[in-house]
Amino acid sequence: MIKQASVDDVKIVAELAILLWEDNEIDDLENEIKEYIALNKGIIFICFEDSMPVGFAQCNLRHDYVEGTESSPVGYLEGIFIKKEYRNKGFAKKLLSQCEHWAKIQGCNEFASDCELNNTDSLNFHLQVGFEEANRIICFKKKICTY
Repeated sequence: MIKQASVDDVKIVAELAILLWEDNEIDDLENEIKEYIALNKGIIFICFEDSMPVGFAQCNLRHDYVEGTESSPVGYLEGIFIKKEYRNKGFAKKLLSQCEHWAKIQGCNEFASDCELNNTDSLNFHLQVGFEEANRIICFKKKICTY
């Protein structure tokens, strides 16, 4: 079963999200997710199997340029995660389908996503569900203050 997350589901989503975004603190994720849902910044779907939360997907609309796209707004998959023991059962595809449906309702003609260069699991998933690689980039930074 897939349902749209509400503010009552913040803890469930955060407990799944920390498994995807491990460098975060659970409290910070809870606050971000609560704000995301409360302010209607996008949408989060939760996937359940036998009332057990097994994954989630978070998407929103991007109005700025999205690599490889030609329209605006673009539906954007910000994150998708399925617990390891539940992978390869079609749950991620179902979550993605819900996100794409939501984006269509919002008036989008295109849907996009990204992944880290070294995340081969994510790359393979994206290719398997019909995404086409649009570009590869390397981001740079440098400090300009010496104090």
